[in-house]
Amino acid sequence: MRLDKFLSQQLGISRNLVGRELRAGLVTINDEIVKSGSYKILPEDEVAYDGNPLVQLTGPRYFMLNKPEGYVCSTDDPVNPTILYFIDEPVADKLHAAGRLDMDTTGLVLLTDDGQWSHRITSPRHHCEKTYLVTLELPLADNTAELFTAGVQLHGEKNLTKPALLEPVDETTVRLTISEGRYHQVKRMFAAVGNHVVALHRERIGNIFLDSDLEPGEYRALTQQEVDSVGSAR
Repeated sequence: MRLDKFLSQQLGISRNLVGRELRAGLVTINDEIVKSGSYKILPEDEVAYDGNPLVQLTGPRYFMLNKPEGYVCSTDDPVNPTILYFIDEPVADKLHAAGRLDMDTTGLVLLTDDGQWSHRITSPRHHCEKTYLVTLELPLADNTAELFTAGVQLHGEKNLTKPALLEPVDETTVRLTISEGRYHQVKRMFAAVGNHVVALHRERIGNIFLDSDLEPGEYRALTQQEVDSVGSAR
């Protein structure tokens, strides 16, 4: 990769500004000042800006985050804090959420810079299952699981929801597994049967489960097995 392109990505500035930083002698490669933006960086090169090492990205990245309440899954929001607040990685702004959660929903968020990989999670064509722990305002009605298996009519939509698996945990707590991602779907499904979601926590996407060792706001890289599982998730 050209040095000016690399610096533009790493520093989040235009190539014109990169040129100024280069001319000022602020960029070194292997401890030697380099002022040419056309310099081709090699994988083994050690690049630094103003004495701070810059990490070369050698391939796509995949992370899981235990999202706390009060953050949006957008990577850029002028009003609300975003999940990137928790991600301490080079060029974190190039990551995106593969399946967003509402601001008040907690739990598993997958982040990547691999668009094809995230498409296999978010595209309706792939029917990627997602499991949520749901806290309800009212006790669960006896026939709710049956209704969700058959599909429910969401307000303002023509087609019924696809079959969903409902597993009671206690009187007002359930696990719900769905295979589609309509707008506010879980909340709207329970509204359609006369109940209200008080809290929502995502536990699973496809074959990837939220790591129980992650506290809210903590993240880790996915294992290769977890990454590979997305292609086979149904």
